[in-house]
Amino acid sequence: MEALAVRLSGLDALAEGAIRVVAFYDTLMRRRVDLPALARASAGLAECVAGIRLHGTGRTIRMAPDGKDAAVPASAASTTAPVTLDDEEIGTVWLERSGPPVPLDEVLLERLAIAVAAAVERYAPAGSTMADPALVELAISGDSDEAARARALRLLGFPADRPVRVVAVRSALPLDRVGGLLCPARPVKAAFVGDVGVVLAATVDCAGLPAGVRAGIGAADGPDRSWRQARTALRFTTSRRPVVPYDTLGALALLARVPDDALRDNADVVAVARIAQSPEDLDTLDAYCATGSLRRAADLLHLHHSSVARRLEQIAKVLGIDLTEPAGLTRAALALTAWRLLGD
Repeated sequence: MEALAVRLSGLDALAEGAIRVVAFYDTLMRRRVDLPALARASAGLAECVAGIRLHGTGRTIRMAPDGKDAAVPASAASTTAPVTLDDEEIGTVWLERSGPPVPLDEVLLERLAIAVAAAVERYAPAGSTMADPALVELAISGDSDEAARARALRLLGFPADRPVRVVAVRSALPLDRVGGLLCPARPVKAAFVGDVGVVLAATVDCAGLPAGVRAGIGAADGPDRSWRQARTALRFTTSRRPVVPYDTLGALALLARVPDDALRDNADVVAVARIAQSPEDLDTLDAYCATGSLRRAADLLHLHHSSVARRLEQIAKVLGIDLTEPAGLTRAALALTAWRLLGD
């Protein structure tokens, strides 16, 4: 220890300053501070505006030396450094010094970049859309207070002034891939809550989803409510309608609130359960309820319309419903939907 003290006493002022900068950031990392705190501390140390930007979320933080958000527009960066995690550049840090860089600026940014990478890895890995399930659950839980929810969303990389939509997913594909397809432009984060995949996204585009993915989409009116909507919409998905936005369900969403026992006791639902023992008959009923037309159902099933007519005649006898009447078709469609909800 004495030998180390002797060596340190021989260092010049620049080396001593570098050691102090390293110690400063080591302390911040031990305290597990978040990104705004890192930017705020860096601005105070450098006595100029300090900035952090994450490529994956587009999130930018700029702090002034007084600890407040820096004024807009931003000045040109006097010094920059990349933020890397697992050998991938995930962001940038910089200083906005009005004059030329000072000797310790590079050391400061190097340590800031390391601290930012550690914070990102701790709270939400930037190299993947996957996130800490505890943070995601905190963001979507109806039991969370608004302060806790806002903090969870901030740690997940979602700006406070932007809406967040929630998607409930069932798929054999990796959930991070599904998240990236739903929101290619980011920010997007995903995690499993129970056996259901949860995707939080700034925007949702289902056009690129491959076959086999089922998704229920909530509206952007609060993550907790959006999650409840998404979970309900997921229950209404089928092989023919794999993606269901909650706001397209309308009054059908009320079926999800009917107790299971009441659904099981309904005669029409019991009849559909008998029909479901024959996959061909079930597929025929589904196609007819989806199209409302014998010929369109036949086209969907790739069968001659006379074959479909014979099947529907037998199905109608089991149901005890006249499927040629609009009221009968509505009744059959509701029974089929209720039977599916029981099987979810």
